[in-house]
Amino acid sequence: MSTKISFDGVGHTFPIRGSHDRLTALEDIDLDIADGEFAVLVGPSGCGKSTLLDLLAGLSAPSSGRILLNGEPVSGPGVDRGIVFQQYALLPWRTAQGNVEFGLEATGVPKRERAERAREYLELVDLAAFADRHPHELSGGMKQRVAIARSLAYDPDVLLMDEPFAALDAQTRESLQDELRRIWRRTGKTVVFITHGIDEAVYLGQRVAVLTSRPGRIKSIVEVDLDREAADDIRSTPEFAQHRHEIWSLLHDEVVRAQEQEKEAVSA
Repeated sequence: MSTKISFDGVGHTFPIRGSHDRLTALEDIDLDIADGEFAVLVGPSGCGKSTLLDLLAGLSAPSSGRILLNGEPVSGPGVDRGIVFQQYALLPWRTAQGNVEFGLEATGVPKRERAERAREYLELVDLAAFADRHPHELSGGMKQRVAIARSLAYDPDVLLMDEPFAALDAQTRESLQDELRRIWRRTGKTVVFITHGIDEAVYLGQRVAVLTSRPGRIKSIVEVDLDREAADDIRSTPEFAQHRHEIWSLLHDEVVRAQEQEKEAVSA
């Protein structure tokens, strides 16, 4: 399988307010993600997960190293990357269909084709019957499905997801995890997914990259080998528990270290 994304020695620093010093958020990130892979990033709060996704999205530039997409350096945002955030960011005055069409308008897709494509992707996320509803008429899970449809509608190569289910209740979150895996299998997109949840990482990812506390580095990459179709409740199997424990063990010391960093920052 060919490489879709390469992080090559990527580092990133931020200026510290009121100081000439800089805070190192990421350091020497090396990671290759294959075409069509579902890759998950986990790490303690403040380890730079969202920063790494912003760099891949082209919303900011790395301080060192480079990021390649299809062998070409990422130099800014592009329609080859769709982004889904924790907050749905839907336009309240537009219907579900109108929200899905919004990104297509910006890229100059003709009106009739926009409408057809919006209907197609609302159907993909099982919301065709709600195309004329406004965001205030939709549940949190439905809003996030509209956001996913909007990101997929202009057919990006890569789908970037920054804790998209974190604000949802447990039952809705598990339902959308199933929905996302179904969409991923159907579309074959490359997905880069950030989460704090170990269970979510194991359930969704083919590989899980565990980041250290700040500055974020790749501590380990866990291959998740689960036959998710073979069990009615894969989360209850010994194999799932084994992967969960492996990732928890890798994260435990990093979470403690991150908490210590926060205490030092407060007392400084």
